[in-house]
Amino acid sequence: MSESKDFLRVRVEEDLESGKYQEVTTRFPPEPNGFPHIGHAKSICINFGIARDYKGHCNLRMDDTDPTKEDTKYVEALKDAVEWLGFDWEGNVRFTSDYFPKLYEYAVALIKMGKAYVDSLTEEEIREYRGTVTEAGKRSKYADRTVEENLALFERMKKGEFKDGAHVLRAKIDMSASNMKMRDPLLYRIRHVHHYRAGDTWAIYPMYDFAHCLSDYIEGVTHSICTLEFENNRDIYDWVLDTLGLTTPRPYQHEFARLGINYTVMSKRKLLELVEKGLVSGWDDPRLPTIAGYKRRGYTPESILNFCDQIGIAKANSMVDVAQLEFAIRDDLNTKVPRVMCVLDPLKVTIENYEGSEVLDAPYYPDDVPKEGSRKLPFSSTIYIERDDFMENPPKGYFRLTPEQSVRLKHAYIITCKEVIKDKEGNIIEIKAEYHPDSKSGSDTSGIKVKSAIQWVSANEAKKVEVRLYDRLFKDESPEGLEDLNPDSLKIIKDALIEPAVIVEKPDERFQFERQGYFYADPIDYSDEKPVFNKIVGLKDSWAKKKQLPRRASKSETKKVQIDGEVAPMSEVEQSLFDKYIGELNLNSEVANTLARDAKLSGFYEEALSHHHSPVGIANVVANEVARELKEKEVNEVKFNTKQIAELVKMVDDETISTKIAKQVFEEMINSGESPIKIVEAKGLIQISDPAIIGPIIDEVITKNPENVEKFKAGNSKLLGFFVGQVLKATGGKANPKVVNELVAKKLK
Repeated sequence: MSESKDFLRVRVEEDLESGKYQEVTTRFPPEPNGFPHIGHAKSICINFGIARDYKGHCNLRMDDTDPTKEDTKYVEALKDAVEWLGFDWEGNVRFTSDYFPKLYEYAVALIKMGKAYVDSLTEEEIREYRGTVTEAGKRSKYADRTVEENLALFERMKKGEFKDGAHVLRAKIDMSASNMKMRDPLLYRIRHVHHYRAGDTWAIYPMYDFAHCLSDYIEGVTHSICTLEFENNRDIYDWVLDTLGLTTPRPYQHEFARLGINYTVMSKRKLLELVEKGLVSGWDDPRLPTIAGYKRRGYTPESILNFCDQIGIAKANSMVDVAQLEFAIRDDLNTKVPRVMCVLDPLKVTIENYEGSEVLDAPYYPDDVPKEGSRKLPFSSTIYIERDDFMENPPKGYFRLTPEQSVRLKHAYIITCKEVIKDKEGNIIEIKAEYHPDSKSGSDTSGIKVKSAIQWVSANEAKKVEVRLYDRLFKDESPEGLEDLNPDSLKIIKDALIEPAVIVEKPDERFQFERQGYFYADPIDYSDEKPVFNKIVGLKDSWAKKKQLPRRASKSETKKVQIDGEVAPMSEVEQSLFDKYIGELNLNSEVANTLARDAKLSGFYEEALSHHHSPVGIANVVANEVARELKEKEVNEVKFNTKQIAELVKMVDDETISTKIAKQVFEEMINSGESPIKIVEAKGLIQISDPAIIGPIIDEVITKNPENVEKFKAGNSKLLGFFVGQVLKATGGKANPKVVNELVAKKLK
């Protein structure tokens, strides 16, 4: 576990060290009235993560106290989300409804103590009597009922003798309390509704504030961790447990900031509205921020976990840029998925001087990805290219195919346009071209200089696929309602063409379509007869364009200007930095945008760069790890400096340490301020690249996994990643991934 601890872990450690608790028990207690979303993912990571880090356990409990909205399908969705993210709950799934008899006993105990009473005011009267922030409330006349009257009425409520709303059970606390939650809060209400688990046994159901704290106590929870909106509820939580005099150790509530993401809604009510009105295809629509939606779109559990780790745990609510989540999935997939070619808007190209056909060998991964694998690309005289990869009258800076400009077909030959064929309306329907036989990739002796390579597919062998291009569901940064829906959030292409290996060989479920983005074989609609691919995310942030836009009158003046997916422009200084980072230093747009818009980060980056010129490496560390530390601190308040960050990146560049180890070293730098070089030396973290050391470890892994060896040799090439991962795990992440990959592949042949 990282040495850098958030405030929740600090509290947990204090409680363990003081002997307050012998073991940590947390819980994830969602209401089964909707599908879990990305905000729940953060809570899952916190609760299950803390239990894991301190060798305790975490319960999964369905807070099913409102039968009007709950359903077993939501229970299954919540269980699936926890499992998909890689966590296990302690024992069976728990339900608050399992504790209904015990909760009723606790309510009776409060009545007998004179601390609860049956109130017969109407809902409007209760609201009126509560008072205001500046005025004390007024206690109901029914609070004077005797204990015997209250017990009798409460028993009759339980038996279902009264209609909904006739009575409620309230705690007798303080109608003048500054915390209005403490002004005789409701404990039970009447609901003549069938419960999806308890059936028709109960006509009364406990309120959240009463059921939650007692459920925690019954389960032996130590740290009841919830979001900030429940901060004022903590007083009720403590009052119930303390008034009942429950034996220690008892749980205590701790709050953290909930997750807010721009261009996103996470209100269950609004999500349900989208589903019920058919504005999305269901709870697993890939445009929704639900876990099911991200899962179907093609996000990986690792990307969600990394995102939650990067945003950290704070005490104050804030808004996270959705681009950070999109960066997390790009970052995760970049080193995992094969690169293939898919043409979304095909334009026919006939190569007039080419005869016959051939099969080209093309790698699935670029040189900087330590993975192996290749496929066969059929090539013929008739191919299809992307329509926008040809322009008859191109603007300045257009580097693809034109009547005067040749271009390379990726993994193949250079072609030159000879003739443009158009239909009666003047639309281009075909390009006649010639190829240069001596320009074949890998053995080019043509001497022809081209400025870009484009994707293509052979006409006869290409497979037709449906491609679903998903974009952000809302076009406004702070969406308020359905009027802010993005009309272009889904575009379906029925006749895209993809190279055959993707369908026939199925090297993976996720792919990078060259120059298009990352895509995922839809887990529900995909079939070999009708392949369907979902766009996970683009290769860069297409929403980060910078140009002046008119203000939208219907939105608050405090919001950023936002029209049709464009954000307000940067200042001149920010724009200058952004252009420099993109043009000169080759940073991707998300990282460049993050640095350029934050003076602290850009200043830190520029200074670190003066110590070691590794623009991309330093930028990634500063935009992610350093940014997390500078979120609430000034540069002079952190223990590390720009020179140390440069030293850290240099060690990665020199392959002295791996990127995984670099993160571990950075966490140590946060706490100690020690030089990364000294940390690496002291902890023995230097990357292992010697085959003589790595070889025996690989042999051991192979020996322990004979079944997977057989599967690999039978053609399951995906298992190469499994063996590499096992070796890296055995070396604590210190083995050089490139060396491991090469040696594993060699030994498995």
